[in-house]
Amino acid sequence: MLKNIAIIMGGYSSEYEISLKSGGVVFDTLDRTKFAPYAIHIFKHKWVYVDENNKEYPIDKDDFSVTVADSKITFDCVFNAIHGSPGEDGFMQGYFELLGIPHTSCDMYQAALTFNKRDLLATLKPFGIKTAESYYLNLGDQINEDDIIATVGLPCFVKANRAGSSFGVSKVYKKEKLKAAIEISFKEDDEIIIEEFLDGTEVSVGVISYKGETKVLPITEIVSENDFFDYKAKYEGQSQEITPARLTEDYETKVRIVAKKVYEVLKMKGFSRSEYIFKNDEPYLLEVNTVPGLTKESILPQQANAAGISLEELFSNAIEEALKD
Repeated sequence: MLKNIAIIMGGYSSEYEISLKSGGVVFDTLDRTKFAPYAIHIFKHKWVYVDENNKEYPIDKDDFSVTVADSKITFDCVFNAIHGSPGEDGFMQGYFELLGIPHTSCDMYQAALTFNKRDLLATLKPFGIKTAESYYLNLGDQINEDDIIATVGLPCFVKANRAGSSFGVSKVYKKEKLKAAIEISFKEDDEIIIEEFLDGTEVSVGVISYKGETKVLPITEIVSENDFFDYKAKYEGQSQEITPARLTEDYETKVRIVAKKVYEVLKMKGFSRSEYIFKNDEPYLLEVNTVPGLTKESILPQQANAAGISLEELFSNAIEEALKD
């Protein structure tokens, strides 16, 4: 008997187009001998199942079911491909946990925590995880450029606290450019984090639950053609993503240990992709993504491929792990 799998995609944030691509790849790739996939589009104004003819059927939010041709369809598992809100910040996780429907992402608390950069870094600091110097601002706070520069220096990064895909991120070189960068970040979120610039090798580390164990995938080195790993570098080919990364054995060992520790300290499940920059020969954590990009060109699938794991196996394993819980 095939398992009905709802692949949720879209979302409420600026990342919805990327999410639709990720969800489409999952839909196209799932093993049809095991699973019956359903493309579910989640937007603020509608939750719908979209069939092969692009006909839409509304989702019953009371039990996350859909009725097609007078037949009610329920789902054995949800494959979460929503980047940003509400798929990566805990809302969908809490909803499915209340309904008792297994899903491929981490639990609600972990999703909310990792989506909030400030809270994540503060939580991990007591465990010895190194992070950049930072300065926090909330919408309405007085902006004191001298205080900011005294704390983080120049250049620095101004980031929306709860956003992904480098939306709301600016690299600032001059004091007089700070306020404009802060305004850009506030368009994405009412909280921002300003961080010191770390000048070193940047890497991305995928860590997943694989066949019942925590597995660290081959590491990717990020070499952006732009000033930093921004949206165009991530999604429009303006970067080199080198897998496996060109790291010394010492660097590779250090970052693998830290990435696995972050995953296990946070009691993560499913996929994760964490970003690090080396400073003084040590990996400094930038952020953790719990619903990373899943297109064939995305970093996590690249890493899985380098580990000998096909997309079909990667996605099947995620569902099988979710169904075990």
